[in-house]
Amino acid sequence: MKTSTSIKFNRRTSTISPAATSGLSERVTRLRAQGKDIIGLSTGEPDFETPSHIKQAAIEAIERGETRYTATSGTAQLKAAVVDKFQRENHLQFSSEEVFVGSGVKQVLYNLLQTLVDDDDEVLFAAPYWVSYPEMVKAAGGKSVVIDTALDSHFKMTPQQLRSAITRNTKVFIFCSPGNPGGTAYSCAEITALAEVLLEHPDIWVISDDIYEHLLWTEEPFCQLLNVCPQLKSRTLIVNGVSKAFAMTGWRIGYGAGPEAVIKNAVKLQSHSTSGACSIAQAAAVAALNGPMDEVWQMNHDYKKRHDYLYKALKQFKFVKCKPSDGTFYLFVDVRDWIANVEGVSTDIEFVEYLIEKAGVAVVPGSAFGSPGYLRFSFATGMDKLQMAVERLRHLEDRFTES
Repeated sequence: MKTSTSIKFNRRTSTISPAATSGLSERVTRLRAQGKDIIGLSTGEPDFETPSHIKQAAIEAIERGETRYTATSGTAQLKAAVVDKFQRENHLQFSSEEVFVGSGVKQVLYNLLQTLVDDDDEVLFAAPYWVSYPEMVKAAGGKSVVIDTALDSHFKMTPQQLRSAITRNTKVFIFCSPGNPGGTAYSCAEITALAEVLLEHPDIWVISDDIYEHLLWTEEPFCQLLNVCPQLKSRTLIVNGVSKAFAMTGWRIGYGAGPEAVIKNAVKLQSHSTSGACSIAQAAAVAALNGPMDEVWQMNHDYKKRHDYLYKALKQFKFVKCKPSDGTFYLFVDVRDWIANVEGVSTDIEFVEYLIEKAGVAVVPGSAFGSPGYLRFSFATGMDKLQMAVERLRHLEDRFTES
């Protein structure tokens, strides 16, 4: 039987790149399976266990027989918990019809972009950005317009940059604070200044990506865009989830909130893809949102200790430039000077390979986040592994400078 050697793929999916973070994590797993000693600082996944009361809620849901399909938009209990969460923690009012649940924040964001973005619509966001933003925009037929930031500005865009990037084709502005990979959190004053620009353009939708809301250690508490500019509520969508703060990455529960018409369209799309999220995971998410936060604050405390150690250590490297993070569990560092001094290495992607081969340490290249010449270090791992990774990198730099 004759088979074709060439397949014509859909033009949108054929241009999408695989997620560099996931690919690197899989590569580390393969190398370890081959017996290689690799310390992985590439994955944004908490190393802590899901809190016991959340796991117990899932067990009880199984025992109650809650193992069937749920409503596409989420169970009534979880949607009520999301509504309560917004009111209690963010002082925002939503109805259950303005909320939906998906299989992770990634799916929620994907559905919203598919709902809002049409061919050639422009979507604005700042670099460094989360790896999936531009690929999701491509999948929706839109065009990414990237606002470049730098280490000197602590990876923050200015109102002037935002204003200059807006055109008549701008449809959506994605905002994330604290952000991945920069670890930057905008102050309320800085968010207010950006909001004032958005108020000048009433046709632009705003997506506020709040997934790192509880991973923050600035003196000023988390600032939600709608708290400082409630006038934007009619065109703002908030996405959040339980993965990062509650160490529930594998449970795959995210949620979105915003104008009912948009939510209904996103749910309609979801009804033809995954339908409702896992029933057991939804029961666990109810316990997470309604339960005590003690373990969340303890995890955040531990992340801060790891951050302080890693930041202090990297600051001592001759060819590394970095600034402290405000939150998340990432440090985004400038290694352009180091790359420039390594023979046979000219890009951050090649430099990552160099670190894996020479030091047995895996990090993510900044190119994946729209910022070539940088590296993202994840400290969502034990202090012992961080110390070992730093020691290996220090030895590599010592050998390099001696040669």
